[in-house]
Amino acid sequence: MSARTTRRTRLFAATTVALAALALTACEGDGSDTGAPAGSSSVPAGDQAKPSTGGSESDSGKGTDAANGSTGGGAATSTGSSDTGASDAGGQDDGGQDDGGQDDGGQDDGDMPGKCSASDVKITATKVSRPLNHLLLTATNTGSKTCMLPPYPAARFGEAQSVPPVAEATKPQSLTGVEPGKSGYAGVLLSSGDGSGENGYETNTLTIPFEDGSIATVSLPSGGVYVDTALTVTYWQTSMDGALGY
Repeated sequence: MSARTTRRTRLFAATTVALAALALTACEGDGSDTGAPAGSSSVPAGDQAKPSTGGSESDSGKGTDAANGSTGGGAATSTGSSDTGASDAGGQDDGGQDDGGQDDGGQDDGDMPGKCSASDVKITATKVSRPLNHLLLTATNTGSKTCMLPPYPAARFGEAQSVPPVAEATKPQSLTGVEPGKSGYAGVLLSSGDGSGENGYETNTLTIPFEDGSIATVSLPSGGVYVDTALTVTYWQTSMDGALGY
């Protein structure tokens, strides 16, 4: 081998070694560059993980506290509001308008007429020609206020120990009230028209009690009246026709 060839071979080998060294250096540089980002990426990832976890814990803690606070506060407010509402409702139920004094002692009761009394009602007795054997009782309010008559006159003729029965067919829908100066009427069947009555007697006295305990003494027609077991009275009516129509 010639010297020139030998130099070329050595030069080629040196060049090859240099290129190899450069390539190795480049590889190392690339590995170093690649490693650095990986390491840099790994560190931030770790750093971010911890704050993120801490932040999550903090946020979670805050959320839990907020939830607890919200639940506690809401429950308290809700309970307080419910209690307040219950109290208000209770107040209305106990003293509201539905249960107000109108039913117990309100205007309705105040406007209701009182019961009539012998002191403010005058009763007269009139014998009528039709129907036969009938007496018309007239109760006139001589007072200053409207009053309610008893359901019917519990008439006692003479020394009778009992009051006559009442004709149920004459019962009105409501009690008869009389305004000042106005009258109510009741009819009395004194005796049977066909003579079927028993234990008949003549009398010239009549008394009629009121529900307040007072008693009215009624003057009978001159000569008195004859009564027997057919004796019957009607309920108090608002008209004479109603009193004598049974």
